[in-house]
Amino acid sequence: MDETRTPILTGAAGREGVDELGKRTGMWFFLFTELLFFGGMFLLYSIYRYKFAADFHRAAADENLVLGSVNTAILLTSSLAMVLAVAAVRRGQIRRSLGFQRATISLGTVFLVIKGIEWGAKISRGIYPNGPTLLSLGQGQILFFGLYFTMTGLHALHVLIGITVIAFMIRFTKRGVIGPDRYARLENTGLYWHFVDIVWVYLFPLFYLIT
Repeated sequence: MDETRTPILTGAAGREGVDELGKRTGMWFFLFTELLFFGGMFLLYSIYRYKFAADFHRAAADENLVLGSVNTAILLTSSLAMVLAVAAVRRGQIRRSLGFQRATISLGTVFLVIKGIEWGAKISRGIYPNGPTLLSLGQGQILFFGLYFTMTGLHALHVLIGITVIAFMIRFTKRGVIGPDRYARLENTGLYWHFVDIVWVYLFPLFYLIT
């Protein structure tokens, strides 16, 4: 008999391991469906961008590059905070993990506030779906701003969902549900947050840096 084989986990430890694996598998499947969803929107953008290149270029000139760049830096920093939160809880540094989770929520909230400022500036000038200023523009520009509001709006919704989920993770961490040996929930939340950040990394050049 081979004495070097790794023993098979049984009992509570085995069930916990299977449960953690199931959570990770479920999250990757969910992220795959989200990738298909946003991928379809990126494809639609590419088609219209090719068809109305000049109008898209003119419409992009209206975007606030400074605020867009600041928001990009904020989300990238929030991803780092989430990584550090997971790493801390794995080492048993609960208070440190809680601090990084709160930092992630704070950065995500600032992102939404800045995005709200951008939206507000456009709406005040009549640039919104069926707005008077928007309807006076060319067809390509109308499509650009239609995609802008749809795609950045859906992304903002995902950021809001992520903030809500992280708030629950903070509660679970405080109660000991999440700890050094049980961190799959926090890890999955981190994966979701990183996905949201990656989506923005693609949205930023499409709407702010288009040439």
